[in-house]
Amino acid sequence: MHPDVAADLAELDTTLKTVEAVLDVAELRRRIDELEHQAADPELWNNQEHAQQVTSQLSHAQGELRRVTELRQRLEDLPVLYELAEGEDGAAGESAMAEADAERAALHADVEALEVRTLLSGEYDPRDAVVNIRSGAGGVDAADWAEMLMRMYIRWAEKHGYGVEVYDTSYAEEAGIKSATFVVKAPYAYGTLSVEMGTHRLVRISPFDNQGRRQTSFAEVEVLPVVETTDHIDVAETDIRVDVYRSSGPGGQSVNTTDSAVRITHIPTGIVVTCQNEKSQLQNKVSAMRVLQAKLLERKRQEERAELDALKGDGGSSWGNQMRSYVLHPYQMVKDLRTEHEVNNPTAVLDGDLDGFIESGIRWRMRQGQDA
Repeated sequence: MHPDVAADLAELDTTLKTVEAVLDVAELRRRIDELEHQAADPELWNNQEHAQQVTSQLSHAQGELRRVTELRQRLEDLPVLYELAEGEDGAAGESAMAEADAERAALHADVEALEVRTLLSGEYDPRDAVVNIRSGAGGVDAADWAEMLMRMYIRWAEKHGYGVEVYDTSYAEEAGIKSATFVVKAPYAYGTLSVEMGTHRLVRISPFDNQGRRQTSFAEVEVLPVVETTDHIDVAETDIRVDVYRSSGPGGQSVNTTDSAVRITHIPTGIVVTCQNEKSQLQNKVSAMRVLQAKLLERKRQEERAELDALKGDGGSSWGNQMRSYVLHPYQMVKDLRTEHEVNNPTAVLDGDLDGFIESGIRWRMRQGQDA
């Protein structure tokens, strides 16, 4: 085996050992045994919510163990692939060597992706994520851009097999959306998607301009952790005003025929949340309260962070600033302005191919924390 290849495989082995240590494979196996024991209990389904938590945690733990054991197996198989390739002559040998090199490159990418997951150690990182998208400057183009971003994140979630629950969609008059709120249900959804927070900028030839001029549009992405009972975010009934109204936009069936949409105003802060995607007023109120609690939790965290920044004499973070540009004209490029990560295939990115941006964002955030 070529010395460079051997050195590369040794480096991969070191990285994978670090990942295995952080994930604590022995503890992961013990946890799976414990969850399997709970899942086998016929009494479990007497409490539906607890049962779903157990089965979800079991599925996640099994998936995590499978990922790391498969990577270890692939790494152990690689030297064999190289030996077989070196034993072949001519075109067959070249083809086998190219195959081994391709598998080594793929393994690098997969190990790095799992390594990035081990960097998610924040208090709220393991939770589901509430994603809010709002159209910004740019009129109808911005509303269309907000809808494109919503589709991008939902496609990203679908590609990973993550559940998505849309709480609210406020449609714009001509095209696109004014805003949308949805939840991505997956372990570490918040930790993963929180690096997507900020202003996203689109440059393209406007499909809504009959003179075919270039248009720049903006949309804001906000990512919040789903609130759990341990957060103690209690909202007094006297602090909220609840209004009900008829759902708007494309609905069909019974969605638009009753006053089931709910708007909750939190009087002390002025925060307003709406939910109109469920058929019943009660379901919409429950979902709207979840989003309100997530926003209040984020507000509390920002206040605590501001106090820490004041103590450190720090000007605060740059979240909320323009963080990524998507250029469709005069050239094709998506570039993250924080990490410098860029690709020349906006179509793939807008179809949910976001992992490269998310991984580089997580690493960038980690470095920012270390530099602080």
